[in-house]
Amino acid sequence: MTYYYRLGDLPHKRHTQFRKSDGSLHHEEVMGIHGFAGIQSILYHLYPPTRVQRMEVLRRDHVEYEEQGPLRHRHFRTEGAAAGGDALEARVPVAGNGDVMLYVARPDRAMDYWYKHSAGDDVLFIHDGEGVLETQFGLLRYRPGDYLVIPTGVLWRVVPDAGSPQRHLVIEAVGHIEPPKRYLNRYGQFLEHSPYCERDIRPPDELVTVDEPGEYEVRVKARGQINRFFYSHHPLDVVGWDGHLWPYAFNIEDFEPIVGRVHQPPPVHQTFDGPGFVVCSFVPRLFDFHPEAIPAPYNHSNVDSDEVLYYVEGDFMSRKGIERASITVHPNGIPHGPHPGTYEGSIGKKETRELAVMVDTFRPLQITAAAQDLEDDGYPFSWLE
Repeated sequence: MTYYYRLGDLPHKRHTQFRKSDGSLHHEEVMGIHGFAGIQSILYHLYPPTRVQRMEVLRRDHVEYEEQGPLRHRHFRTEGAAAGGDALEARVPVAGNGDVMLYVARPDRAMDYWYKHSAGDDVLFIHDGEGVLETQFGLLRYRPGDYLVIPTGVLWRVVPDAGSPQRHLVIEAVGHIEPPKRYLNRYGQFLEHSPYCERDIRPPDELVTVDEPGEYEVRVKARGQINRFFYSHHPLDVVGWDGHLWPYAFNIEDFEPIVGRVHQPPPVHQTFDGPGFVVCSFVPRLFDFHPEAIPAPYNHSNVDSDEVLYYVEGDFMSRKGIERASITVHPNGIPHGPHPGTYEGSIGKKETRELAVMVDTFRPLQITAAAQDLEDDGYPFSWLE
């Protein structure tokens, strides 16, 4: 849960008159989830957010999947994925199901429109690059290692800094992404044993209110298509807002690892909880300190989930042949584990400097046709001596 936050000018009481300097009213908007029973925020606009000049369908939102082959472990080398376009145009779909879609993206320019995903939340993991996430809640600067968590309903666009090469992993949910409930007390505050807390969450810190006439485009992903809406007022016309629902950044370097005398299971790395999936962060940490510990993970079967690992930086002690921005997919139904030699080779090591993002889904993933061009076909046999 995000905590209460406010920016800009607000009336003393909600749902009361809030007038501009000329005596006319600001336009209140309540944005909330779970039918007004979940978290919400209230925004105050210069113009009604409903005042649309025209709308049209831009395109169908269609992802082509591969034909099902034999069940096997997969490895995709996304380091060389094509660059170009804005943060949405550059997306290359890799895998997905009815709960989540995973993309990689290497944008090279700013979006000249705003975007909203109406079916769920987006998480942009910033592997490379700096810039600004512009939203009606304000500006949020990002840097490498940031998770940008964008709730459904938020208008946003990514504006990279000039001369800052970008690389993103995108997690697009059908539903809402939250911290795991076991990290929170009954009031929604992070507990002492949680691996991060409110101090690590960065809200927008500068509210920019724009009152300029013109023609402004907002794209909305909804009902299997990308829709275009055109307004005669700037989308960033909010003068103030408050509440618990807002976009935020959390940097992977602020995740405090949980370690033990023997190897800890993957749930200790969990960072977010999504509908039908979890997101975990593997960060630099001390290894297990039992005198006979084996730091490398044991062989394990993904009985109920598919495991996706996105390799960010460092030396991954249980894997051979992977590289920066590699994505591995270990499907349920067959076991996986450390590569030959890495299990024994981990004994006596004191720490790891790896950075990785893991997404475990509880329904099988389908691999996209676009991902096939990035595949390492030899990976399923990499456990052979």
